[in-house]
Amino acid sequence: MTEFITQNFVPLMFGGLLVFLLTGIPVAFGLAATGLLFGFIGMEVGMFGSTLFQALPLRVFGIMQNDTLLAIPFFTFMGILLERSGMAEDLLETVGQVFGPVRGGLAIAVILVGALLAATTGVVAAAVISMGLISLPIMLRYGYNRTIATGTITASGTLAQAIPPSLVLIVLADQMGRSVGDMYAGALVPGLLLVGLYLSFIVAVAIFKPTWVPALPAEARIYKEDNGASGHKSLLILLAICGVSGFSVAPKSDYKDRITGDTIPAVTTPQIYKGSIAFIALQLIMVAVVIAYPGLVSGNLVEGMKVDADAAFEQLNQPGSSESSAPPAFPDATPSEGGASAAVNDDVKAMMDAIKQDAAKK
Repeated sequence: MTEFITQNFVPLMFGGLLVFLLTGIPVAFGLAATGLLFGFIGMEVGMFGSTLFQALPLRVFGIMQNDTLLAIPFFTFMGILLERSGMAEDLLETVGQVFGPVRGGLAIAVILVGALLAATTGVVAAAVISMGLISLPIMLRYGYNRTIATGTITASGTLAQAIPPSLVLIVLADQMGRSVGDMYAGALVPGLLLVGLYLSFIVAVAIFKPTWVPALPAEARIYKEDNGASGHKSLLILLAICGVSGFSVAPKSDYKDRITGDTIPAVTTPQIYKGSIAFIALQLIMVAVVIAYPGLVSGNLVEGMKVDADAAFEQLNQPGSSESSAPPAFPDATPSEGGASAAVNDDVKAMMDAIKQDAAKK
């Protein structure tokens, strides 16, 4: 029995986690119970030392002091806010009405809203629960294929794992020792391409199997203009006006000072843009200074011990003594009493070659 547990410890641990999750207890408690249970089992069969759990408090405090992982509860809280406040529901309903007249419009709305929720919260549960409770009954009511409807909802909810900000990417950045910004930059384009592939699939289904993804009937389109039009043209015009006004329209009303009673002329758009030019130039100057003098940024960083790969290789290949004139490769190292051996094995040569290649790259 002990040998069986030792050889299959990881699969047994994974199965134990599934058993805890199937009981319905919260995931956090299930993970903790699995770790503790199999930790005790591992100590009983001799896989771990008896002092294994003595490091548990240090591990807990180490995780709590990790600044990178602080983003996880805040993103989770943001997702719960969107779900409980009804904003996700309103967003899905509005986008569904916009694309409703088109075959597959509800599925397209689910994918787009899933991408928006992913880019806002990074929480899979919030996206899947919201879209499942809101859109699935509507999609089934109007004749959507059950496979397409459920697949679209679940796949759109998992976009939160790929599109930044993603909780999975935060955890990976912490475990891999990389910055969260690098992980986000690497996942942004693949995440958006995945959204495009989802949309392309729904369009293909609408073309070849139109009965699977029917359009919303006329009585289900609640947002209409007075003349019965769908309102898409008005929506595009409104978006264009808002976009232009945001860049070209400045406050036109004068301001009356409450103390002096004088009328102060309104600020114009050219004045706003001209005022930012000087500061943009200063920012560019600062960027140029940092590029020219990188020590301003990296000057306070602790430099690691410098290794002279060539000198170290020569010391390993030649018999050394305390009177050897060759400079030491490691500044803090002292010559050995017996000197280095003349014969260097293949492992040491491979290590020194790797050091030299790394030094050449730098």
